[in-house]
Amino acid sequence: MNHQDTIIALSTPQGSGAIGVIRLSGPDAISLANSVFSGKDLEKQDSHTLHFGLIKDGEQLVDEVVAGLFVAPKSYTKENVVEISCHGSNYIIQQIINLLISKGARAAKPGEFTLRAFLNGAFDLSQAEAVADLIASNSKASHDVAMQQMRGGFAHELKALREQLIQFASMIELELDFAEEDVEFANREQLRNLVTKINHVLNRLISSFEMGNVIKNGVPIVIAGRPNVGKSTLLNALLNEERAIVSDIAGTTRDTIEDELTIGGIVFRFIDTAGIRDTADIIEALGVERTLEKMKQAKLIIYMADAAQTVAEIEEQVRGLQQLAIPYLILINKADLLSPAQREALMKLDVVFISAKDKLGIDELKETLLAQVNLHHINTSETLVTNIRHVEALKQTENALQRVLANVDNPVTSDFLAMDIKQALHYLGEITGTVTTDDLLENIFTKFCIGK
Repeated sequence: MNHQDTIIALSTPQGSGAIGVIRLSGPDAISLANSVFSGKDLEKQDSHTLHFGLIKDGEQLVDEVVAGLFVAPKSYTKENVVEISCHGSNYIIQQIINLLISKGARAAKPGEFTLRAFLNGAFDLSQAEAVADLIASNSKASHDVAMQQMRGGFAHELKALREQLIQFASMIELELDFAEEDVEFANREQLRNLVTKINHVLNRLISSFEMGNVIKNGVPIVIAGRPNVGKSTLLNALLNEERAIVSDIAGTTRDTIEDELTIGGIVFRFIDTAGIRDTADIIEALGVERTLEKMKQAKLIIYMADAAQTVAEIEEQVRGLQQLAIPYLILINKADLLSPAQREALMKLDVVFISAKDKLGIDELKETLLAQVNLHHINTSETLVTNIRHVEALKQTENALQRVLANVDNPVTSDFLAMDIKQALHYLGEITGTVTTDDLLENIFTKFCIGK
């Protein structure tokens, strides 16, 4: 891929709207825009200025636009950038893009603007990936975490660790130059202390992934229970819309239905499942099997029972839930039909009473869910790992440093220590982009939207 040419793409969403923003980036961005722009001479204007004018194809008027100038290196990509704000007609947008392509621009590939920003040193690879997370953020928590990472919180922490390791690596490399004289330039006790400290930080970052991943992708919550206890009615009540089909006929839900709801700044992914029971119906049986699989993947299980079930039956179901070793919450639906004796007996099981049909107890349920996942009190200014690629590289770094510790405790030659330290540096470098391959970059940036 040529990164020296000038690229173009629509940076606003596809579809008709009030305006569309077309972005050009590259050495010829300003001159190309100027060649079709009727107004001030864009090549003589200052950076970070806006200019009203006309886009013309020869003598034919295409649109009235505003051109924003960002002169290198003071731009997102650190190249010359022009952002053309035009009317949001699909026809107009395509006319302008085609016109500029005919003048010498090239259609940008997914993520190519951010790739250029990374290659030109605007930010490191982990910050570039955070740009995609920020665009995809759909809650305050996921926004805060992505913003913290995009501003370099994660990168700065890794850079400090890497610099300390590099210092020891250089000392050990020096030892290799004097191998015949059997001298030590790197103090082994200091190396042990440093590696122990770094591993402590790595362990904290790796442990943060469970929480970071939940914040990024939402808390998966499975709504389970026997047929006809009101699972679909509950989903509809939580979402405040008729999302799932509700019927008095048992076994209506045969596949999982998923939808999201933000509670207290946290995204919850509710999964309505088929009722759990023995059945001869092959399709329903597959639905039950899928329910059990979803329950094993959940962060929290909402297990529903209703007033028609005895306390003994519910206690038996609770024992089955406990075997899954996954946090659960017992809901008793149709609570208005409970006798005082039933209610008193069920309260010993730490249950939540609701009436999904009448939407009674739904607000209390939401508060309980927020307390159960315990994410609303997290400090999103702290470094949280949200990317599976990052956590795998951190684990590889930790493994390499464990070998360094083992070699310090069981003295080996300096070349073995140097090799393991180099591996640790390599994996840390993969996170920030100090170490990259074309395949790695393609895998990351092709997941971006075109125009970013």
